[in-house]
Amino acid sequence: METMIGKVTHYYPKIGVAAVVLDGHIAKGDRIHICGPHDDLHQPVTSLECEHVPIREADAGQDIGIRVIERVHEGDVVFLEE
Repeated sequence: METMIGKVTHYYPKIGVAAVVLDGHIAKGDRIHICGPHDDLHQPVTSLECEHVPIREADAGQDIGIRVIERVHEGDVVFLEE
């Protein structure tokens, strides 16, 4: 089962980070699924940042950065795998 927790607002290719606006809770160690017209990525959350500061978890309304293992695109949907 998956729960939608946010959307990708930007991708930074040089550092492999997706900027995500959250609609739900996420924590380091969670498994996520990012999907869109060009993407279908499943991975664990290994790095979270808020304003360039490492964090362990984040909640709805926060704009965070997540290190991703593949390119993602603006508008992709982020799901929490349960």
